[in-house]
Amino acid sequence: MSEPQEDSFISHLVELRDRLMRSLIAIAVILGVLCIYPGPGEIYDILAAPLTRALPEGTKMVAIGVITPFMVPLKVTAMVAFVLALPFILYQVWSFIAPGLYAHEKRLGIPLIISSSFLFLSGMAFCYFFVFGQVFSFISSFAPKSITPAPDIEAYLSFVMTMFLAFGLAFEVPVALVMLVKLNVVTVEKLKEWRSYFIVGAFVVAAVVTPPDVVSQLALAIPMCLLYELGILASRLVSRPAPVEENVTVNPENAAKMESEMDKAEEEFRNLSKD
Repeated sequence: MSEPQEDSFISHLVELRDRLMRSLIAIAVILGVLCIYPGPGEIYDILAAPLTRALPEGTKMVAIGVITPFMVPLKVTAMVAFVLALPFILYQVWSFIAPGLYAHEKRLGIPLIISSSFLFLSGMAFCYFFVFGQVFSFISSFAPKSITPAPDIEAYLSFVMTMFLAFGLAFEVPVALVMLVKLNVVTVEKLKEWRSYFIVGAFVVAAVVTPPDVVSQLALAIPMCLLYELGILASRLVSRPAPVEENVTVNPENAAKMESEMDKAEEEFRNLSKD
């Protein structure tokens, strides 16, 4: 490897390190602010609200581990800090890869960052405000009367993070389709042909990543199918060619003026040729 190539490779590693450090600093700053206000305990109570509302009156969650009451709320706060810093992290990723892209690809940067962040947060919000309440109520209705449910807070955190990740990524379907079409990997016609396969795949994914109940599986599969249709619509808009004006109307006065000037230029050219 030649020396200029080594310098270029090292410079890319340095830039990657700097952008990773900026992302970690952003997460650390937001984490510090959240630890001060409202605090890890309050944030975990907000996260656990859908489950605690479905539990029998007077029942609380339990912490089995010795340091679990301290570590689990701190992990939840770190997750919230990462989500809040996600737009900045995506911007750092885009800034690192943008120099190697074409001009028409660079124009997708800011819209992709905004739409990706919005859709991911929308998926998490949909899961928290709608899916959790329906799932926990459905599960509680099947619990035997002789059992008092007391979920472990660490197991609940693992469940919540899995569901948030699944719904957040599922809501990124339109962005993925637009990128594939914009980069000429697939066409809108191909996406329409693959619609039936995607519907089957959506239900398979929902059956794998969600709990074994009909409510959560439908709550993930149906939005994925709708977002696929939204992605096709958005892909059609971004792939639509610019309209070409076939019939151009010409002002008669300008046409006559241009013809007169062309005749004069032709006459002068003939005179020069005679001389």
